[in-house]
Amino acid sequence: MTSLAFQERLPAEGAGEGLLVLHHGRGSDEHDLLGLADVYDPERRLHVVTPRGPLTIPGFPGAHWYVVPRVGYPDPQTFHAAFDALAAFHDELWERTGIGPERTILGGFSMGAVMSYSLGLAGNRPVPAGIIAHSGFIPTVEGWEPELASRPELPVLVTHGTADPIIGVDFAHRATALLDAAGLPFDYVETGAAHQIDADHARAAQGFVRSRLAAFV
Repeated sequence: MTSLAFQERLPAEGAGEGLLVLHHGRGSDEHDLLGLADVYDPERRLHVVTPRGPLTIPGFPGAHWYVVPRVGYPDPQTFHAAFDALAAFHDELWERTGIGPERTILGGFSMGAVMSYSLGLAGNRPVPAGIIAHSGFIPTVEGWEPELASRPELPVLVTHGTADPIIGVDFAHRATALLDAAGLPFDYVETGAAHQIDADHARAAQGFVRSRLAAFV
């Protein structure tokens, strides 16, 4: 079994129509994004799961997915350890719930958005039903490359704030340029927000989730 702690919100009835896996940001934990389940999926049609990052760093609060020597460029050793742990978590989640990757939306904020991109765009991983990336970036890290050609129809929602002092909005522009060049369908919502999920970002995510649910039928 996976060593990752997690929280979950069960669907209203039965096994649910799909999965929404939300990955928290730097220095937070598995409780941080769980409240977004009722915002993004108010009808409780999805099984929502929020795992905790595997890393603790002395002197820094909360959980982390990887060490940050420089924004945009994760530390390779801790990144790959988190990637492997999260891949195992997703695999076990699909087996436990009986809901496959084709009905799974991967989402996250900040460092969690990076992990959503990393698992969702990796050529050696299953293609999910969609990616929600709030205030993150597609990483540059040794030993990992996005394999966009292997998932040309994968929809992505990217949201970012122009006043973000942690991860600059240029990272969102780079991500959307990469997605656009590869022909992936994506939506981009840019607001004047800082490093946060603002109301417009949340509404966009709710609409994105609804559109993916409609595609499941």
